[in-house]
Amino acid sequence: MGPHPAVAAIRLAVRRVLHDILNDHPAPEASPHERPPAPLVLVACSGGADSMALASALAFEAPRLGIRAGGVTVDHGLQTGSDLRAAEVVLRLRELGLDPVECTPVTVGRDGGPEAAARDARYAALDAAAERHGAAAVLLGHTRDDQAETVLLGLARGSGIRSLSGMAAVSGADGRYRRPFLQLDRQTARKACMVQSLPVWDDPHNADPAYTRSRLRHEGLPALEKALGKGVVEALARTAQLSRDDADALDAWAGQAESSVRDATGLLECAKLYALPPAVRRRILRRAAIEAGAPAGSLFARHIEEVDRLITGWRGQGVINLPGKVVAQRQGGRLVIRQG
Repeated sequence: MGPHPAVAAIRLAVRRVLHDILNDHPAPEASPHERPPAPLVLVACSGGADSMALASALAFEAPRLGIRAGGVTVDHGLQTGSDLRAAEVVLRLRELGLDPVECTPVTVGRDGGPEAAARDARYAALDAAAERHGAAAVLLGHTRDDQAETVLLGLARGSGIRSLSGMAAVSGADGRYRRPFLQLDRQTARKACMVQSLPVWDDPHNADPAYTRSRLRHEGLPALEKALGKGVVEALARTAQLSRDDADALDAWAGQAESSVRDATGLLECAKLYALPPAVRRRILRRAAIEAGAPAGSLFARHIEEVDRLITGWRGQGVINLPGKVVAQRQGGRLVIRQG
């Protein structure tokens, strides 16, 4: 008798991703008397159902493919007793057979609001852990439900097609982050934990209406499903993939067009920018602003629209101030974007 369908589904998803990692990180050549080191894959685990299901599947599948499996839990320090909770997660990961396993405490700042600040601190800690251990990849437990929420949040921000593309299955430097569960729903992960008797922790922040994602999860999505019927989550996840394909194509177009709209000194020429389709032109402007020092996470559609008006609606406007103390201005038919 095989495993429960939920367990089989999560294991299959992880197995596919591990095969991809092996293809992307072939073993280095070794002498005939040496065995090449096995690649290490880490799982980021909060102790919740999604990441515990992911950790259990990694622990099961990795040895069968000659992969070492480890785990990292991040202590954000935002709740009383968070250090004890993190220690429990470390113990559970070790009981699954993962090694190395570590807890990384972080200090959460204030930039961008509590959710964004916690996310930035978490990814910085995961990046550091991956570098420290020489990990080929870090697995994240985001599900199809998380993807649907991300698409809706992007829609609410009005940040364009890239924000509607949600989370990528592969992201980060050299494809470090992998999300095996983007095609699986949250209930499948929870059921897999239940049938394997894996203890899980439900973060109270996930039910706290002070957080935007929590309100969306417990109020917004259920209201949409009540109004539009079941299948909203699946449709939003499908929208994410279609949007990602379109955004990737437009990014590639912008990358190819950028050199053709710069003069011999590297400045952007307004007349040549004007001739481009708006979606391509704005991508070039966004990239130029980021290269000048504007933080990507703080650069919104409204900022790029203001810069775009220096090209499409020129009326002698003054300097446009962008995040990161970056300024944009039109000078003699050229667009100058630099540190102010």
